[in-house]
Amino acid sequence: MNRRTLLKSAAAAAVLTALPDARSFASTTLPQKKVRTVLGNDIAYVDAGAGRPVVFLHGNPTSSFLWRNIIPHVSGTHRAIAPDLIGMGDSAKPKLENTYVDTAAHLHAFLDEMDIRDAVLVIHDWGSALGWHYARTRPDRVSAVCFMEAMAPPFHPIPSYESLGRFEEFLRNIKTPGAGEKLIMENNFFIDQFLRNDNPDAPLPDEIMAEYNRYYPTVESRRILLDWPREIPVAGEPADVHEVVKANSEWLPTTTFPKLMFHVDPGAIIPMQLA
Repeated sequence: MNRRTLLKSAAAAAVLTALPDARSFASTTLPQKKVRTVLGNDIAYVDAGAGRPVVFLHGNPTSSFLWRNIIPHVSGTHRAIAPDLIGMGDSAKPKLENTYVDTAAHLHAFLDEMDIRDAVLVIHDWGSALGWHYARTRPDRVSAVCFMEAMAPPFHPIPSYESLGRFEEFLRNIKTPGAGEKLIMENNFFIDQFLRNDNPDAPLPDEIMAEYNRYYPTVESRRILLDWPREIPVAGEPADVHEVVKANSEWLPTTTFPKLMFHVDPGAIIPMQLA
């Protein structure tokens, strides 16, 4: 391993060693968010510390608050940047005509304007698709990636609903008009059930749930939480997102920059047999 690779791996290791004890998850604070206007809409983001940038990209149904226990450790030696995706968190919530395409346009423009260089991306869920996409199209800006529960080969692209196993019925229901609206928007399943009870032995406490629910006070405000799973490409549809995920998955095995995967069992997006 040459010196450059060692240095890049050290940055990834810094994120790994910053992982807090599981008992510290009850933190309810983040550094003060800043706001930057991108493509006519405000993007809220955390920007703390100085040095090599570490960019944290959340997924659905979370926000930059997902990284509340990591950023204080990383920002001591690095510049930690954590945006709220457009339509989520404290960012503007315009009506998006195409959830993935519009989100990618805003996020990628935001990162371009931040002029990140030699960055480590820390990516999760839809933040992974967006992050891989950014690294693939801006290879001069990204030099290492940490990922978890990420959209990566061989699980993505998803060839069929049947290949989803125990998640087949769930995703079919979400993509069914009427059923998805009731489950995600009316019953707030993603936040009040899935997010709260992801670890049934240690459900998230009320103060944490209050922060995640703060962004979505009405049924209609939760439409973005439904739009995201409907963007999951299965059997080639929706075609535009399928092409992005396919390009990411074909590109990723050809790359040589350091990557660090975190995995838990059972995984949802990356089950054990694929890890």
